[in-house]
Amino acid sequence: VQLQASGGGSVQSGGSLRLSCVASGSIFSINDIAWYRQAPGEQRELVAEIISGSTPNYADSVKGRFTMSRGDDYYTYWLQMNNLRPEDTAVYYCSMSIRPANSKWPEDYWGQGTQVTVSS
Repeated sequence: VQLQASGGGSVQSGGSLRLSCVASGSIFSINDIAWYRQAPGEQRELVAEIISGSTPNYADSVKGRFTMSRGDDYYTYWLQMNNLRPEDTAVYYCSMSIRPANSKWPEDYWGQGTQVTVSS
């Protein structure tokens, strides 16, 4: 099982980016999905999450600007980021709790991170 995150880039303040996270491999089920970010010198923080198929939860700092959704297939998740601010600059990571096809239990998987840079 692997996660591939992509879609980062450099934008000006007020701009938009859409990140994607694609799971691949022998997957029985995907349970929880989350996006995190880590700015230089800062701890990794939760940005948005979907727990057991519920509606997304968002960090206060991104509410109203970021939207997390599932793609048309079962394995792709998006993070639409609008009205970006310089303080959104960070490496963004996706994480999924996935039960592999050959396992009875879910495991946590992480994507490799994608850089988002917002200039003022």
